[in-house]
Amino acid sequence: MFSRQVNESSRLCLTVPQFADDLFALTQRNREYLQAWLPWVDKVKTPQDTRDFIIEQLSKFVLSEALHACIFYDGLLAGALAYNCIDLQNRSGHIGYWLGQDFQGKGIMTECVKDLIRVGQDYYQLERFEIRCAAKNARSRAIPERLGFEMEGTIRRAEKVHDHWYDHIVYGKLVA
Repeated sequence: MFSRQVNESSRLCLTVPQFADDLFALTQRNREYLQAWLPWVDKVKTPQDTRDFIIEQLSKFVLSEALHACIFYDGLLAGALAYNCIDLQNRSGHIGYWLGQDFQGKGIMTECVKDLIRVGQDYYQLERFEIRCAAKNARSRAIPERLGFEMEGTIRRAEKVHDHWYDHIVYGKLVA
C-alpha cells in the first residue's frame, strides 16, 4: 500500500475503504466549513457515499489516472490530498486538497503537497503540476504560492458552489 512519512508529524496513506468511516466523520465535523468552497460536500451524506468515492478513486489509481491519499497528522486523520487527474502522456498532474479546520495553520498541507510533487516526479515522471483555487480562498491559494507555483491565469465562473460561482486561479509549476 502507498504510504509515506512526510515529516515527523505528517503521513500520507493511499485512501482505502477502511478509512471511509473516519473520512466521513472528518467531513461531517467540517461540513459547514468545507461547503463554502467544495461542491462535492453536499453529495456526501453517508459513510457509504465516502466508501463509493474511495472505490472509484482506487480504480483510477490502478490505471495511473489519479492518486487519492489521506493525510494523517500525529496519527489523526486530518484531510485529503490528491492527483485528481494524472495525464501520463503530457506528464502533468492536477492537485487538489482539503484539510479539517482544526489542523490548519500548522504547515501540514504545504509539506504534503511538496511531497506529492516528489511522488509525481519519482513514480509518474510528471513535469507539470497544476493547482486551481477559488480566487477568494486565500488559505488554499497560499499553498501553491509558498511552493513557487506561478499564477497562470483566471478561469471565470469555473465552479458553482450552491447558488454562486467561483472564479478559479490556475497555478502551474514546471519541473524538468
